[in-house]
Amino acid sequence: MSIFQIRQTKSGAVLWTGSADDEQNALDAMAREAGYRDFSALPDSIRGDGLEAAKLDLIS
Repeated sequence: MSIFQIRQTKSGAVLWTGSADDEQNALDAMAREAGYRDFSALPDSIRGDGLEAAKLDLIS
């Protein structure tokens, strides 16, 4: 698993940070934590501003 950070592209606000296997699973996990079934169930008003999932490279 990798660590991903989901940001709203328009405002730069961080919406979620957590572990996931890939970008799509990260978007689904963010949506579930917000109370939705998955990313596709998020309202257009949230997805409309654009969301970006970035894999964080953490060096130990």
